[in-house]
Amino acid sequence: QVELVESGGGLVQAGGSLRLSCVPSGRTFSDSAMGWFRQAPGKERESVAAINWSGRSTYYTDSVKGRFTISRGTAKNTVYLQMNSLKSEDTAIYYCAARRGIGVVSSVDRDYVYWGQGTQVTVSS
Repeated sequence: QVELVESGGGLVQAGGSLRLSCVPSGRTFSDSAMGWFRQAPGKERESVAAINWSGRSTYYTDSVKGRFTISRGTAKNTVYLQMNSLKSEDTAIYYCAARRGIGVVSSVDRDYVYWGQGTQVTVSS
């Protein structure tokens, strides 16, 4: 059974930082693009950042550019999201997602086959 397990969420004051981690089990994703999505209460899920299989190509939604950094672990199987200068509008449940054997970056959620359960990020102003 394939699972993506997120960790690192929590409550932080505006201007603070958090680092999210996504650890897969049951399958390796070193050949696959992975991404982070988020969903705030009453809003649709949106793509936050994505990274290709090698880590050399990334995507960021405009609202997080310059503040968030997506990266892959040494074995390319784990993905991280470093979030700095957090704002109240970043409050959401953050989900890790992975494509299946496709290494190209995508910001479209239907391109992702595997999803984690989500981790809550709350930024207080």
